[in-house]
Amino acid sequence: MEQAPTSRTPTAQTPTAQIPSAQGTDAALAARTDGSSLRATVTRYYSLTKPGVLYGNALTAAAGFLLAARGRFDLGLFLALFIGTTLVIASACVINNVLDRDIDTVMERTRNRATVTGRVAARNAVLFSIGLGIVGMIVLVAWTNWLVVLIGAGGFLVYVVAYGMLSKRLSIHGTLVGSVSGAAPILAGYVAVTGTIDAGAVIAFLAMFFWQMPEFYSIAIYRRDEYSRAGIPVISVVRGVKNTIVQILIYTIAFVAATMLLFAFGYTGVVYAIVMGALGLSWIGLGVAGLRTADAATWARRMFRFSLVIVLALCLMVSIGPILP
Repeated sequence: MEQAPTSRTPTAQTPTAQIPSAQGTDAALAARTDGSSLRATVTRYYSLTKPGVLYGNALTAAAGFLLAARGRFDLGLFLALFIGTTLVIASACVINNVLDRDIDTVMERTRNRATVTGRVAARNAVLFSIGLGIVGMIVLVAWTNWLVVLIGAGGFLVYVVAYGMLSKRLSIHGTLVGSVSGAAPILAGYVAVTGTIDAGAVIAFLAMFFWQMPEFYSIAIYRRDEYSRAGIPVISVVRGVKNTIVQILIYTIAFVAATMLLFAFGYTGVVYAIVMGALGLSWIGLGVAGLRTADAATWARRMFRFSLVIVLALCLMVSIGPILP
């Protein structure tokens, strides 16, 4: 699952990905739900699933499925993969809200989340998460394959335990750990079709893994002060902005190289290579510009916004690339 910026798929990152505003999309959604009506209650619980992160990760799962399918579309299998994966990701996002209440209280973009304001009690959120997770896993067990189930369970545990409970709070390498879960959905989508992990599965996983690093590190730059106040050891706080910019460029180059491997190994055609190559070079160019920027926060916002364009393009092109020239 992409990591949520304060707690990224799918993106997760990871995105991933959310719009850089004063409030996150889920917090803003929760803030608009005063009252006890059914609609307000449903909206509050829906906000706990972090819709921006949720749908970003679901999209990458669908892209992985279509990459492996290569035009041979099994609607029943696709729906099972999409619904099951989405529910498991939603479960992880909900429980992450509960775990992150102490951090979210001091972060501007998250302090209006329903678990922070008390609009949804922690106990109820946990029960909601358990229900989502059980239904999601039942769908995956019943209608996909055991490799998908293992990836789904592994992604959940990495995001909730290894990332959310441990590494994010204790280590500068939390983003690396979170990016593993963020790359799990595209891998799950791919193996739902193939039933095995081949070169295409590994490359797709690496592309999503590498994409999350510049995406999240960009957020870590323009929200550096917030992370510092919250005591989260992100790279921009521990090693400084200049080092973070260098790391962003390195991972951007790694991402572009990974995307080109899909063409080099014959999983996609020339059209894919041209589109992703052009966008990748543009993203690298923007990364290089960061080395000499005088306004790191503004540059980081541009880098983040372009990362959203990149991931949408990647999902589209890996979906249709195998059937294009």
